[in-house]
Amino acid sequence: MRRELVKSIHSHGDVRRRFAAPLLLVLVTSGCNRGVLDPAGPIGAQEKQLLINSTAIMLAIIIPTIIATIAFAWWFRAGNKKATYRPDWEYSGAIEMVVWAIPALTIMLLGGIAWIGSHDLEPSHPLKSQVRPINVEVVSLDWKWLFIYPDQGIATVNQLVVPAGVPVSYRLTSATVWNSFFVPQFGTMIYTMPRMTTRLNLQADRPGIYEGISSHFSGDGFSGMGFKVQAVPANQFAAWVSNAHGSTMKLDGPAYAELSKPSSYVKPMTYGTVVPGLYDAIVANRVPPNPVPEPLHNQQVNGTKA
Repeated sequence: MRRELVKSIHSHGDVRRRFAAPLLLVLVTSGCNRGVLDPAGPIGAQEKQLLINSTAIMLAIIIPTIIATIAFAWWFRAGNKKATYRPDWEYSGAIEMVVWAIPALTIMLLGGIAWIGSHDLEPSHPLKSQVRPINVEVVSLDWKWLFIYPDQGIATVNQLVVPAGVPVSYRLTSATVWNSFFVPQFGTMIYTMPRMTTRLNLQADRPGIYEGISSHFSGDGFSGMGFKVQAVPANQFAAWVSNAHGSTMKLDGPAYAELSKPSSYVKPMTYGTVVPGLYDAIVANRVPPNPVPEPLHNQQVNGTKA
């Protein structure tokens, strides 16, 4: 009985070991999903390829260096009588050529990739597309994100909705301290700075829900400064805008003053109307305009002149 029990325990141990390696591999590789290695837009895809190319070039030095280090340590070990001991050796032109030429070529290749990539992936350059881009104004607050759609006259907090397959032109600033806007699957992290505007152009190639983060520490509530990006088909985006106009929340001066108070883990919310010029007022560090004018579609319904 005891022998059978021990045999059973060893058998179960073999099964656990057999499945442990594949399970560990799945857990490790799952961490690579939905990040920079799983791009969902043209910029993210180009940055992934840039990362792969740079890594491959660096491995051209790293791998031979590791192999050579192990080979030299093994060959010149104390027990190897075939190794020649040359205490007076001090110079070899061939070795110097290899030691300096390979790193120089590597630096030239990496420099060329960085030069080309920095121009092709310039954040302010508009994306090539037959579709007209939409405009989004981004404001980092303590500790939340405000997204203003100036053409649609609406705004959201901690929720960014964009049409899939359509370029999005961002203007970004900070109402407080430095921060950083980053949607890993879209690519290109960019800073938001007070009294300044940075520009960014991105696109989601496919519908989905993507994680957006603040990648620059900005204080106590930093950990709760995440947001969701919803990429939806163009017709669903138009329907979402229409529904957003039905929100009774208005983003005017007093509402913005309340919103700008420090708070973290803020639930997504939508403002049906936004006072014009709010983003520019935030950049200029002046009091936002007030009050919010009556929405254009309401003016037309009421018969007043728009």
